[in-house]
Parts: sequence; C-alpha cells; structure tokens
Amino acid sequence: MENDNSKIWHDGAWLAHRYDASADAFHMRYVSRQAHNAATFLTDEYLGAEPNPFVLPRNEAKAHKADTGNLHFILHSAFCASTMFANGFDLPGLSMGLKEPVLLNDIVGFRRRGAPPAAVAERLGDALDMLARPFDADSAVVAKPSNIFNALAPASLAMRPKSKAILVYAPLSVFLLSVARKGLWCRLWCRELLEGQLTDGIVDLGFEPADFFRQTDLQIAAVGWLAQQKLFHDMTQKFGSERIATLDSERLTANPGKALRAAAAHFGLGDHAAANDAHPAFGTHSKFGGGFRTEDRRAEYALAQTAYGDEIEKILIWAEAVAASANIPLTLEATLRF
Repeated sequence: MENDNSKIWHDGAWLAHRYDASADAFHMRYVSRQAHNAATFLTDEYLGAEPNPFVLPRNEAKAHKADTGNLHFILHSAFCASTMFANGFDLPGLSMGLKEPVLLNDIVGFRRRGAPPAAVAERLGDALDMLARPFDADSAVVAKPSNIFNALAPASLAMRPKSKAILVYAPLSVFLLSVARKGLWCRLWCRELLEGQLTDGIVDLGFEPADFFRQTDLQIAAVGWLAQQKLFHDMTQKFGSERIATLDSERLTANPGKALRAAAAHFGLGDHAAANDAHPAFGTHSKFGGGFRTEDRRAEYALAQTAYGDEIEKILIWAEAVAASANIPLTLEATLRF
C-alpha cells in the first residue's frame, strides 16, 4: 500500500477528484491527458462515473507530500471564455489546465456546512497540494475552479505565496447578454449563485435580504456579477500586479494566442511553441465541441442584443448606480499586457 500511495502521489494523472469529509479522505481517479482534453469539466458528467476510486486518507496524502508544487489559478465570474483559456494551458512539457475540479467544490461545501475555519483552511491547503502535482514532465498546473470557489480564492493565494492568478471576467453587458440568451436554467443558476455568495458573506452592496425578492432575474444576475467584481478588485489591491493580472473576455477572445502567451509569462512559465492562436482550444467550442470562432461568438451576442437589448440597457443603468455606490470598478485594474 505504501508503494502504491507513493506512486499515485507522484503522478498528476491520478486526479484528486473528491474529498470525503466523513472519512477525511481523497478519492483518486486516473485521468489521462487525452481525457482531460475531451472533458468539458472534471466532473462525473463528462469523465463518467468512477465506481471504484482509490481512497487515499488525507493524513497519508500529507505524509507523501514532497513539495508544494507549482500551482497557478484562472479565476472567473462565468461566461467569459475561461474554459477555453484553461484548455489552452494544455502545453505538454510546460503545464496542464484543470477545468473546474470537483475537489474544490467539496471544500466549498465543507465550509458552507459550517465547518470550523481552521479545519476548512487545513483541508483547503491539502486539496491545493493534491491538485498541484504536475502532469508527466510538466513544470506547473493551472487550475480553473468553478466560480463558486471564488470566496476561498484570497485564502488560497495567501497560503501559497508563489502562486499567481489571472482574473477573467466578461464586461457586465456581455455577462447579462449571456444570461438572457441561455434562458430559464441560467436565470435560475444566477439565483443559486447569489444564494451561495450570501452564505459566503461576499455580498456587500447595501441591500437588505428582502430586497432580492423584488429584483428581476437579470438584476439578480447583475448583483452576483458585482459581488464577484468587488472580490476581484479587492484581490488586486491586496496581492498586487506581481501576483494578480486581470483579463476581460473581449480581449481574450479577440487574441487568445497572445493572451495565452502573456498569461504563461505572468505565471513565470516561460515560452512554449504551442502558445498561439493555432492551439486546438481556440478553434473549438469549449462547452459543446465542434468548430467555433470569435466571429461565431459575436454573431450569437448580436442576436441576443436584438432580443434582450432593451431590458439589459435598463438593468445596466441600475447596476452602474449600485456599483458607484459600492465603489466597485466595472473595469478591473492590473490588466494582463499583450
């Protein structure tokens, strides 16, 4: 068992997939580089269920830890091409991108269920160590958590002083267009997101709890966006441009190869021949597969603007007033340069 545990620890292809709080153990499953690329996210929906995961007690995982690994983050506020961006970090010999590992969602759930802060911090640190294990001969891992993880991002960067992050966000008008065109399920998701943000204590916009019952779906979506934008702004102020860079979706999708090259430099990863516009990630729809170009994305948003533009314009006026009152910049500082 000792040799098996050591082998698994030193092989990043053995993904720490889940954290089982009742057993205080990680559930490991083997995910090849090809499987990473084929999966939209690192969830059972895309990877398939693993009926017999390798169960690694957390204390045994800690015993095998040789170093803290080279781990960086793509943090995002949804609908901003962050999945495409994370796919771009499949750069063999340099880095591997992890797309929304469920392990970090489990740590969020552990916290939201009322676990003591010290216990949350300990398990968060151990989970990050598990995800930081490099793939093959790669030098780094770039993790793109789900945006429900954002409230734990400041703590993650504080406990890993060598880690850096790129904060990816869509301009508010683009974000609202995404919500509107995706329909009812997305409007419900925005309400679920805000519910979690309220639990996490990151919504400080001057509203009383009853106010949210009087807001439309797109107002709720804007509130969630503003809460994340405030969190991102605070992170840029706390950690500085040496560790934090920001990137909006329109700059990213207009020049994905340049953005990838600049992001790799920000992370201190050097250069890689595949970090350019020809990377397979940038010509494929990140959620549904098939060919997809920047022009296709713009066409989709133009149609949404025609259908929902009037409603969104009204919400934007309201949201900009809320942002001004709460001192939230609609455009983040520390822009990634390219």
